[in-house]
Amino acid sequence: MKIGALTEIFAGENRVAMTPESATQLVKLGHTCVIQAGAGLKAGFSDAAYQAAGVEVLKTAAAVVKAADVLVKVRGPEMDEAKALRKGQTLISFFWPAQNPDLLEAVKQAGATVIAMDMVPRISRAQKMDALSSMANIAGYRAVIEAGNNFGRFFTGQVTAAGKVPPAKVLIVGAGVAGLAATGTSVSLGAIVHAFDVRPEVAEQIESMGANFVFLDFADAQDGAATGGYAAPSSPEFREAQLAKFRELAPEMDIVITTALIPGRPAPKLWTADMVAMMKTGSVIVDLAAERGGNCDLTVPDQKIVSDNGVTIVGYTDFPSRMAAQASTLYSTNIRHMLTDLTPKKDGVIVHNMEDDVIRGATVAHAGEITYPPPPPKIAAIAAAKPKEKVKEATPEEKRAAESAAFRAQTRGQVGMLIGGGALILLAGMFTPASFMSHLIVFVLSCFIGFSVIWNVAHSLHTPLMAVTNAISSIIILGALLQIGSDSALVMILAGLSVFMAGINIFGGFMVTRRMLAMFQKS
Repeated sequence: MKIGALTEIFAGENRVAMTPESATQLVKLGHTCVIQAGAGLKAGFSDAAYQAAGVEVLKTAAAVVKAADVLVKVRGPEMDEAKALRKGQTLISFFWPAQNPDLLEAVKQAGATVIAMDMVPRISRAQKMDALSSMANIAGYRAVIEAGNNFGRFFTGQVTAAGKVPPAKVLIVGAGVAGLAATGTSVSLGAIVHAFDVRPEVAEQIESMGANFVFLDFADAQDGAATGGYAAPSSPEFREAQLAKFRELAPEMDIVITTALIPGRPAPKLWTADMVAMMKTGSVIVDLAAERGGNCDLTVPDQKIVSDNGVTIVGYTDFPSRMAAQASTLYSTNIRHMLTDLTPKKDGVIVHNMEDDVIRGATVAHAGEITYPPPPPKIAAIAAAKPKEKVKEATPEEKRAAESAAFRAQTRGQVGMLIGGGALILLAGMFTPASFMSHLIVFVLSCFIGFSVIWNVAHSLHTPLMAVTNAISSIIILGALLQIGSDSALVMILAGLSVFMAGINIFGGFMVTRRMLAMFQKS
């Protein structure tokens, strides 16, 4: 089938849904590719580059629509584009069906199939097609770059001849894909990063990246991970506790990046006007939720403003488009993976399997019917985290009582062992010859001495296991050396073999340890 890519007509959109590299991969699936002239220029892909990849370049959008069986776009179609679709044609793009019922009705009337990339279910198998995550990752990175561009100081702390520069303090509100990308970028630039999210399972992710997770002391802790990987709406009580925590942090923060969004809902207001007033002059707020109204009270979509107290508030809604080459590469790869699933035999034939969870979830219109909303996926995106039981700290009296009980139990055990061992030795002395008893006493003492020597060896040059085995081998060598001067030839041979084999074990232990240490040395 022919896969056609259109030029984006939305103002300021620089991305393209097909790159020369993705077109090459689509050809391997048995498809042919066409693209509208100039579609990739804003993203840095020339028509010549497409032609070199075997893509046919057509002059107009109408020619592409007429030629293509499958149309790929970034932004959802305008009404005129939707009406131009024909029966049996497939459109793959962002669509936002909940917000665009008129568009849904138009594609239904046209009899076209629409696969909405914003509806790809967030399950493990669909990660390669998750365009929302791809774009959010870019937005999170770009948000930090925009913050740095508007922040008048270093991110990292420095000690220079001209004075000491403190590191910037960054707060990330919302630790989804965009929040994690912003966290990683801020940490790598040397800032002191704090991050907050209502989902408790992200705390370990944040801390593993070198940032500090902002814990909220709230009695009824909630877990918002059961809504396809997004945070769930918070209760009014939780929200008030949240805002109180942010008011506490606001005077300290130099940069605030807000990323909190729930699909199909207006952005929650998490950074209020009074918090902006508490921030220092020169601070920066980057609101990634500006397109849905913003997380900050003062955000103006698509604009950068400065508050009365000198705080810069960035409300751009086109962060991925500002990195068009990278965004187009990732988005076209998501599209290509979707087409790979739609072409199971790699023979250029599209098979729209509505039994497939991923394809069914992303399909919003098919065969003249509206198929939105899809049934819930069979597998939850993220398992709900089990609440950790709080360990009650013991009082000093309880600690002393526990130590005393442990000492008494240990004493009883040792006395019991001594009495039992003495009784066994006494019983053996009553029924065995004196020579056996002398050997038994030597054996018991040697076991005790050997145990004490081996377990007291410090493993400074070895791993603990290697230190113990070398200590055992050393004791074997000592015993063999005492016997090597025996009058018996057999004893001498056995003693010599013991020294030889134990020596191999010891020297081999040093060689293995040396190899292990070399693994952690830079060449």
